[in-house]
Amino acid sequence: MTLTIEVDLPDDLDRFRLPEAVAARLQHLLDRQDGGQPLADAERAEAEGLVNLAEFLTLLRLRAERLAS
Repeated sequence: MTLTIEVDLPDDLDRFRLPEAVAARLQHLLDRQDGGQPLADAERAEAEGLVNLAEFLTLLRLRAERLAS
């Protein structure tokens, strides 16, 4: 069984990005991890959630661009 959800995308979807401070926090966590500093469990969960959110927003923007073409 496949579940399909229809979502109305706003016209200004291109502005939906991680806020600057949130993107900076994610970058900080990823830089620490890449530098060999282990993240605490809560930090790792935070980074994973932020990556998932960033990917979701990117997919929404790409879908909106494709539909607008």
